[in-house]
Amino acid sequence: MQPISIVGPGSADLAVALAERLDGRVALVGHADGSVEIERRSDATEGRSDAPPSATAAVDTELALAADGSWTGGGTVDGFDDLLDGLAPDHDYLVAVDESRLRVPVILLGTDLDPTDVPGTAIATAESPDAADLDRIVASLDDAEPWVTRETLVRRVEASADADRAGAIATFTGRVRARDAPEDDRTTHLAFETYEGVAAERMDAIAAELTERDGVFDVRMHHRTGVIEAAEDIVFVVVLAGHRREAFRTVEDGIDRLKDEVPIFKKETTESEEFWIHRRE
Repeated sequence: MQPISIVGPGSADLAVALAERLDGRVALVGHADGSVEIERRSDATEGRSDAPPSATAAVDTELALAADGSWTGGGTVDGFDDLLDGLAPDHDYLVAVDESRLRVPVILLGTDLDPTDVPGTAIATAESPDAADLDRIVASLDDAEPWVTRETLVRRVEASADADRAGAIATFTGRVRARDAPEDDRTTHLAFETYEGVAAERMDAIAAELTERDGVFDVRMHHRTGVIEAAEDIVFVVVLAGHRREAFRTVEDGIDRLKDEVPIFKKETTESEEFWIHRRE
């Protein structure tokens, strides 16, 4: 799923306009506190040529996130991150209104916001929704890193043509460890960088080689890049296999080969210092 945040005056209007330009399943996240309201087509105006734009016409899932974590779908989540994780397996895009976080590209509206005011990377700015270049925004999203979760990869292997022969799905999740020992300085975050396209190609090659093993039907890998904070997930390996032994062996070999063979550079930031890991090894 590719998420995008829109922040500033008129963000809801631009969110609806952008959703109408996106191909695939789209989730639209607004606010439930009344500060942002996504306009819906009413029964009185539906079907009329002069009716206002409708979010539901282009959106598969529409949610309103409140400050206490409740949302219009009927449940609670631990904020924006949980919504991203929960919606990722079933959606191609998520358009968020006035929500921003690291690793989610953002559009800034108005003249009062600066790219340094939001945690996400600004991919576009505009004085108003009408001034936004939607074609350029959609093209920028195609080049952005998607929001991939472990469940995303599990769903993909479950859809494999050989899934009916599989009796096991093994997964590995690597996350940011805050400290190795109790006396260590706390790691606040890690930052990962890659050469464009190289890491993904190498992971695809490793996955293809592992899938050739007897009893292994599908292997998926994903390594996140950018800044990832303590306790957040970094990397996933998912294996679909006939039996547990092949699944366990392959998922272990998969993460080992990923770490050994894929060129990914890691910078660690602790409470006292910042350093590149490969320069200390």
